[in-house]
Amino acid sequence: MAKLSHYGAKGEVRMVDVSAKAVTTRMAGAQGFVRMKPSVVQAVRRLKNPKGDPLEVARIAGIAAAKRTAEWIPLCHPLPLTHIDVTARLCKNGVEVRSAVTTAAQTGVEMEALVAVAAAALTVYDMCKALDKGMEITDIVLVEKTGGKSGDFHGKPARERRVR
Repeated sequence: MAKLSHYGAKGEVRMVDVSAKAVTTRMAGAQGFVRMKPSVVQAVRRLKNPKGDPLEVARIAGIAAAKRTAEWIPLCHPLPLTHIDVTARLCKNGVEVRSAVTTAAQTGVEMEALVAVAAAALTVYDMCKALDKGMEITDIVLVEKTGGKSGDFHGKPARERRVR
């Protein structure tokens, strides 16, 4: 049975020592969803937002957040990210956010991919909250990860929601 890696022999919280691990190429992808009223979807579609294009601002926020994951999550290693892709797509009932993050490092980038999605979704909320404070951020999940000792993971993505 697998064990939690962020605890020492006496139960103390610790950062995992990855110094003996090989540097390999690692990738992770995540996704999430911001559910909103149809009227907000229409406003975003028509780009009637005084703050700018919520989808583009969210994309940039996700990229910036992925680069600072070690500042968000206390026991994460700061990693040299070699690629970050964040997309925000308008759907009939909200915005789907996806991320893909790559590194050549001694540990994986799952947290960076998840942080990118979370920050992008929060940015969509911030950009649209004047129209709907009842929006819901849901379904933030790791979709896949490749590389590293634990091998590849391919999860089940949330249901397809894209309708432009």
